[in-house]
Amino acid sequence: MEPTRRLTALVVDDEPSLVRVVEGYLLQDGFEVRTAADGEAAVTLARESEPDLVVLDLGLPGMDGVEVCRQLRTFSRCYILMLTARADEVDMLIGLGVGADDYVTKPFSPRALLARVHTLLRRPRTGAAEAGSDDQAQRTFGGLVIDVPAREVRVGTSVVPLTRMEYDLLETLSSRPRVVFTRQQLLDAVWEDAVAVAGDEHLVDIHVGHLRRKLGDDPKSARYILTIRGVGYRMGPG
Repeated sequence: MEPTRRLTALVVDDEPSLVRVVEGYLLQDGFEVRTAADGEAAVTLARESEPDLVVLDLGLPGMDGVEVCRQLRTFSRCYILMLTARADEVDMLIGLGVGADDYVTKPFSPRALLARVHTLLRRPRTGAAEAGSDDQAQRTFGGLVIDVPAREVRVGTSVVPLTRMEYDLLETLSSRPRVVFTRQQLLDAVWEDAVAVAGDEHLVDIHVGHLRRKLGDDPKSARYILTIRGVGYRMGPG
């Protein structure tokens, strides 16, 4: 049996003390870690080292975290965990909208950050029934097609680029299309670690909003992801 490849992380922040703390915890957790203090260096290091995970501060000098995230998404499928000192919804939407998979607001517990990292790194759960079933392998909802084995989503003939969290959320909803999922159920199914997300049900609404925009799904007359008022979400009838 081949040994498991050591995961690599890139920590990007202009606060040396914070970088040292995050780097130390990731090293203890078995990661190989590189660090950068600005956006330009981060993009260069990411191209060179192809990290599995990037812990990225939003408020970097020069090229900020949003632009770094945009550039990373042009060549990398790494997990991106955004750090921000600004907890308002606008910053969360900006950060997540350009391809970040999750966010942590400062100040934060390094152990809580590690819990988020572990949640991000979990592989998609595909059971034997899914692997062996044509209905589960390709799910169709009108013009929306979800290719589960390929983790590919198409609307019409166009492939829709989704972050890992966005895809996992869509995959969960589409796995039981007539079932209404509460926000907490979606947190438990997609993020899986209740401590990691601290019951932040608004995080589900943010990702659903991004999904709808990318799928061209108007929430006022949704075709794919329906809001069940006072309960949560389910897939449309197809």
